[in-house]
Amino acid sequence: MTGRPREATELHTRLSKCALELDDSRAFWAHADETTNVNAQRAFDEYWFGARSLARVEVLLTNMRARFSAFPSALAVLHSWQHMSPDTRRAICHWHLQLTDPFYRRFTGAYLNERRSGPRPEVTRDLVVAWVGEQGPGRWTMSMRIQFASKLLSAAYSAGLVASNRDPRPVGLPRVPDEALEYLMYLLRETEFEGSLLDNPYTSSVGLEGAILEERLRGLPGLAFRRQGDLIDFGWRQRDLRMWADVNLRSDESSLAGAAL
Repeated sequence: MTGRPREATELHTRLSKCALELDDSRAFWAHADETTNVNAQRAFDEYWFGARSLARVEVLLTNMRARFSAFPSALAVLHSWQHMSPDTRRAICHWHLQLTDPFYRRFTGAYLNERRSGPRPEVTRDLVVAWVGEQGPGRWTMSMRIQFASKLLSAAYSAGLVASNRDPRPVGLPRVPDEALEYLMYLLRETEFEGSLLDNPYTSSVGLEGAILEERLRGLPGLAFRRQGDLIDFGWRQRDLRMWADVNLRSDESSLAGAAL
C-alpha cells in the first residue's frame, strides 16, 4: 500500500454481516501484522477465530482486512499491544469501524449525537430503520433496512454508545482511556479524513467535542497540547504512531515487569 491511509467514503454493506466483533478483532491483531500472509484457509486451520466455519472466517477476514490491514502502522501497533484494557479495545474497534464504514460513521458521529442531545436521549429499532431508509440507497428492501439497522444498533451497543439491546435504548457514552485517545490522535494525524483533529465524528461520537476535548488533550502525556486564541499546537511528543507505541508500550511492559519482581 502506498500513500497515506484514508477513511472510506463509498457506501458498502459489509456491516450487514459483521458488527463490531471485539473478540474477533483482538484475535486478528494477535495473529496478523503488516507482513502476515492472511488467508481464510490458514486462519481456519489455525483456529484464529475459534471453531468457526470456513465461510464465516472468510467474512471475518474480509472485514478485518478492511478495518485494520488497510492501516499498516495501526495494525503493527495493535499486533504488539499485549496489555490493552477492554475500554481501550472497545474504543479502537469503534473508531476503525467508523474509518472504514461511512454509514456507521454517520450513524454514530451524527445521528446518535443528535438523539443524545435531544429531549429523549434514546433510540428504537423502528427509528433506526426509518433513518436507514432516509440515508441508504432507495433500492434497499425493507428486510435489508431492518438487517442493517439491527447491525448498526448491535455495533453501537458493543461500542458503549447505546446502553441496552432492547427498545427503548438509552443513548450513552463509553469510557475513553487516555491511551485510547492518544492512539486515535496519532492515527488521525497520518490518515486522510474529512474534518480536523478538533472537529471530527471520531471524537464527537464518544462525547469529546469543543472545550471537553481540548481539556482531555491537555492532560495527555503523549501530547503537549496548547491553544492561544486561534493558534493551536498539538505538541506531538513522538514522530508517528509507531514511535508512540514503541515508547508507550515498552514503558507499560517495563512497569508490569517491575510489578512482578
